[in-house]
Amino acid sequence: MTEPVFTDPASPTPADAAAPAATSPSGSVGGPAWERSVIEKWMQDSLSEQRAARRWKYGLRLAWLLFFAALIWLGMDRTGSMHNSDVSRPHTAVVEIKGEIASGAEASAEAVISSMRSAFEDEGSQAVVLLINSPGGSPVQAGIMNDEIRRLKALHKKPVYVVVEETCASAAYYIAVAADQIFVDKASIVGSIGVLMDGFGFTGLMDKLGVERRLMTAGQNKGFLDPFSPQTEKQKEFAQSMLNQIHQQFIGAVKDGRGDRLKETADTFSGLFWTGDQAVKMGLADQLGNLDYVAREIVKAPEIIDYTRRENVAERLVKRFGASMGESLASALRYAPGLR
Repeated sequence: MTEPVFTDPASPTPADAAAPAATSPSGSVGGPAWERSVIEKWMQDSLSEQRAARRWKYGLRLAWLLFFAALIWLGMDRTGSMHNSDVSRPHTAVVEIKGEIASGAEASAEAVISSMRSAFEDEGSQAVVLLINSPGGSPVQAGIMNDEIRRLKALHKKPVYVVVEETCASAAYYIAVAADQIFVDKASIVGSIGVLMDGFGFTGLMDKLGVERRLMTAGQNKGFLDPFSPQTEKQKEFAQSMLNQIHQQFIGAVKDGRGDRLKETADTFSGLFWTGDQAVKMGLADQLGNLDYVAREIVKAPEIIDYTRRENVAERLVKRFGASMGESLASALRYAPGLR
């Protein structure tokens, strides 16, 4: 009779003990387990890369969706705050001209004229007020706006008033004289009816430093505004004649716009500027008054609607999105495999 044998399940049986240990083809112990771990790691890395690619793809799609949504919003809401009011009711239309007058700026001819046309065309607008706070800028942009104000006044038979805040000088005043009346604060700065061209010359400094300027041109006057080249008397006379011509255009616009109200003196067109009080006495402005006063007492339409074309939230969002996308794309390309 065979006696039962009680053994520990964890201990090797005689048969197990007699069995040889598994070896890899190279003779090392545990080979299949090592290969399995390498394959598993490779699969995990591959899955991680696929997940990252999917996240990038979905994120890019979402970003483009937001971008196009912003563009649609931008197209539907370019006119700013005037949509919040009933433009068919009697009101005073306002267009702001602030900052430097220049192409591409907020106070460019393109932006201001677009706003003015909308203000003139709405049936509820009783008059258009240009709210000006600008030190000046481009005479070309100012001349375009001056001409368009005159055309729109004649076309729509609506008056145009200018209300000056802090400053209405140089090119800004060029625009203002096309209005029917100019209202100022007693401390406003008005005038500067002149033209300038500025720059620097470094020829003397270059001689002292022993630096030679090597500028080649086709045309003897092509580089006469180059700060590192000497300027001849003939070139100075040419530049001055051009400035004088633009100055006369400015003077003609002031005389046409102000007419008999202008009390011309030797300093009127010298480029000097004056306070609002002085401007009224000289006929450069008509009277003291602010925007509310003009809307209430002159236009007789106290409700004010702003037609100024501004960069709204959607436009800022689109610009920031574009910049952010550009940075992200550049970063992705910079660190992409094979791109160094």
